Amino acid sequence: MRRVSVLFIWCSIFSLTVLTAAGQSVVITGQVSRANTGKPVAGADIFIQGTPVNTTTNGQGKYTLPLSKGGTYTLAVFSHGLRSQVRQVEIADNTRIEINFSLEELEEVLEEVTISEQRNYTGGITRLNAVEGTAIYEGKKNEVIVLEDITANLATNNSRQIYAKVPGLNIWESDGAGLQLGIGGRGLSPNRTSNFNTRQNGYDISADALGYPESYYTPPAEALERIQIVRGAASLQYGTQFGGMLNFILKDGPSDTPLEFTTRQTIGSFGLFNSFNSLGGTVGSFNYYTFYQHKQGDGWRPNSGFEVDNFFGDFQFSISDKFSLGLEYTHMNYLAQQPGGLTDEQFLANPQLSFRDRNWFKVNWNLGAVLMEYRFSDKTRLESRTFGLYAGRDALGDLDPLHRPTGEYRTLIQDTFRNFGNETRLMQHYSLKGRPAVLLLGTRYYQGLTHKMQGVANSGSEPAFQYLNPDSLVSDHLFPNRNLAFFAENIFPINDQWSITPGIRYEWIDTRTDGYYQEVMYIADENGLPVETTRTQLDKKKRQRPVWLAGVGISYKPHLQTEFYGNISRNYRAINFTDLRMLNPNMYVDPNLTDESGYSADLGWRGRNSWLNYDMSLFYLKYKDKISTINENRKGIPVRARRNISDAFIAGMESFVQADIMQLLQPKPAFHLNLYLNLALIEGRYYNSEQTAFRNKKVELVPPVNIKSGLSFRKNTFAASLQYSYVATQFTDADNTNPVTPLPGAVIGPIPAFYVMDLSLQYGFKQFTFESGINNLTDNRYFTRRADGYPGPGIIPSDARSFYLTLGFNFRKK
Repeated sequence: MRRVSVLFIWCSIFSLTVLTAAGQSVVITGQVSRANTGKPVAGADIFIQGTPVNTTTNGQGKYTLPLSKGGTYTLAVFSHGLRSQVRQVEIADNTRIEINFSLEELEEVLEEVTISEQRNYTGGITRLNAVEGTAIYEGKKNEVIVLEDITANLATNNSRQIYAKVPGLNIWESDGAGLQLGIGGRGLSPNRTSNFNTRQNGYDISADALGYPESYYTPPAEALERIQIVRGAASLQYGTQFGGMLNFILKDGPSDTPLEFTTRQTIGSFGLFNSFNSLGGTVGSFNYYTFYQHKQGDGWRPNSGFEVDNFFGDFQFSISDKFSLGLEYTHMNYLAQQPGGLTDEQFLANPQLSFRDRNWFKVNWNLGAVLMEYRFSDKTRLESRTFGLYAGRDALGDLDPLHRPTGEYRTLIQDTFRNFGNETRLMQHYSLKGRPAVLLLGTRYYQGLTHKMQGVANSGSEPAFQYLNPDSLVSDHLFPNRNLAFFAENIFPINDQWSITPGIRYEWIDTRTDGYYQEVMYIADENGLPVETTRTQLDKKKRQRPVWLAGVGISYKPHLQTEFYGNISRNYRAINFTDLRMLNPNMYVDPNLTDESGYSADLGWRGRNSWLNYDMSLFYLKYKDKISTINENRKGIPVRARRNISDAFIAGMESFVQADIMQLLQPKPAFHLNLYLNLALIEGRYYNSEQTAFRNKKVELVPPVNIKSGLSFRKNTFAASLQYSYVATQFTDADNTNPVTPLPGAVIGPIPAFYVMDLSLQYGFKQFTFESGINNLTDNRYFTRRADGYPGPGIIPSDARSFYLTLGFNFRKK
């Protein structure tokens, strides 16, 4: 371990020294300011089109762009609320040139209505540049959701609308309030987005990224600027996750005012009330953004009320032209009652029913981060993120199968999370045979500690999260884990159109468990009859393993608006001991679970011009020893069992096309009319199974057809969106169980095909905004999930038709 660390550090220093000593051929410097006031614009995006060279302005509006050689380049600059500029420049070799920009406001007054154009209107979806910050995305499958260009129900984090233009996502819609996000893709479970490496502003926010990677906290959509999703070769930069990386980018305070206040008040069906309030601004070299959200409601079904409070503070200091420091803190807590699951017969009769009023869920989340950036030179940039989590979640209620009477007492499961981590990245731009190349070196250290207890709670229906007594615990465990990683990627330009990006990652993973659990046993009495008894089993294990991941990406850009890309990389997912020690009467977990490994590959064609945005790709995922859920009888009781059962592959086509009809017909249209289609066709199969029961069976949670399509209209400050979603039938277990008569427990069986429609409206008048809409326009009855534990067990119905109305107000100090 020590040898690897020393080798990596030596290689990093050597690479930095050699590449910096190579010198720079061309440097572009300058300042971006406002045309009307002359004030500097901080945080403006500047890049050279068709190259990975990009940067952002500092607190004084200044920037520096290094280039490897002279030539003719197209320099573009963007900043929120300002008119974009694109300028073509000719630069000689070995030159340092200054180019300043003066950006005009995107605002004009017509009678009494203030008309604000959208900055570089995207239609809600775009893609990452080849290099952004200290990350490389060249040749990788990725999407960026632009929240300001989406007309949707943001108050409830409506994931069906927000992620509508990301192909292939499978979304669990069992939480109408948007308290937790559940998305998966390519055959991975959407359960609390646990198969993504989930981040906020670049750092982890899940319960325990290695030991328990479920996300109980989701930032409110009203506070988000954009959402980044990277799949395929994401494992090289973001670690051992087959799903990829999901990164929530929150808003910054505006750079042109010391104070901006925004408030949004929403009311809706089923007692929904949401209050979102934010403050932000820039004072000298200090930028800040804070928000507070309170949300409550009764829910569509009985026994499904909730109340949530959310606070966030972001404080950024530009200490010098080279060094910046950011401090962030997030607090979220909520209490939600869970109405439980339904059997198939109950769902068909009345999906609004609830037969359990004793189930509760409580979350308390505290997340802090220190973000540092230092620019050694025009070509060298260091970024470090240190983060920590102090959090807990309590689940209280009945886990007994639906076809059996509930017990007198309830089950209480309490988890506490104490995590710490740091990720440091070094980005080096250099010249290779006269063309710009980029090297990324990074390291990550992470340690987590999860304390999980499970036991018997009282028999009441109130949210009392206490055990009956110390002897009522049936399980008590500590799960410490550590992870050390080193990674490197490099963009090698082959010529002006082709580039190749190889990468490598080394992971050292240490997972442990230390505790006990009560095992139910049957012994014979004096008459030879079985009598149930329990015994305490000590549980202490340790697993350490090194993991090497490698991959390569290829990009071909015949011109600036089109790219053909491909990548292949190894993937790996370590099992976590927390999965092994959940005592659930509906689920058995094999204590001999082993890690999953495999690889993923993408091949695609993407691009955009003034009226068309498209991304069409093929993918292939290979899993070795895939962990899946099967059906077993244990002691005469049918249960779901979680085991390594077989190798598997998942392959398919993911496509997205969006056309601005008016932009096609007119060069400068009076309004935007976007038509989009998001289509995914996916097939997954098990093979090489030792058990014939699973051979050639379909992989669960893989709908073969997944469609989202819609039409959006935008003119000045009015916008409207109509969306249609269709998801084909999918299995929930590796047995592909599809009984003629539904099984009594309702945790086993298919999820039938369904479709949903949504309508959203938005209008702005001076400093006010008005938003309204109808979710599930046709009032369909459907479900996306069969839960084997909380919040079930059983079928969890999705919400019926609902309405919402939002009034927003914005104040800016001049």
